[in-house]
Amino acid sequence: MKALGGVYGYVMQSSLPAVLVDLVYLRISQINKCAYCLDKHTRDLLKKGQKIEKVAPVQAWAEGGNLFDERERAALAWAETVSHVAETGVPDEAYQAARAVFEERELVYLTIAISLMNVYNRMAISFRNRDRDGGLTGPESPGLSLWTARLRGHDSDKIEALSRTDNTMPSPANGVS
Repeated sequence: MKALGGVYGYVMQSSLPAVLVDLVYLRISQINKCAYCLDKHTRDLLKKGQKIEKVAPVQAWAEGGNLFDERERAALAWAETVSHVAETGVPDEAYQAARAVFEERELVYLTIAISLMNVYNRMAISFRNRDRDGGLTGPESPGLSLWTARLRGHDSDKIEALSRTDNTMPSPANGVS
């Protein structure tokens, strides 16, 4: 998890605006149906001053008219095609459309951000991470902490204790290992 936190820090230090990245994170979390991440990124956008009138229709951004600027629309389109790579194969037209708006380096950062959020969504959903209100993103399970503990090689007593006490998603900003 520490490595993922490092990637998160790398993306957040890039030239991409934080609001753009959060819009992309929200859209990816909608695609993947990750309740925990939907809550987190919606709140992050609202804290950064984005109006609910813009945050609420992210799922329908293509029909959002002037709510989303050219870069936001390009980033959201790129997020969708990259997140659905198995179905889309990321067509040349999608790449050219993204390159028309983003410099190559920015597109690399954006693609890393998209890939990272897809990883976080899959971890949160697969290991039944709890949302802000204590609900689970899936059926009852020991959670992400159990998975992290197993990676660290903790003994079974410590794993069991962690699974009972900590079912929250590590914050990449905190460099969680």
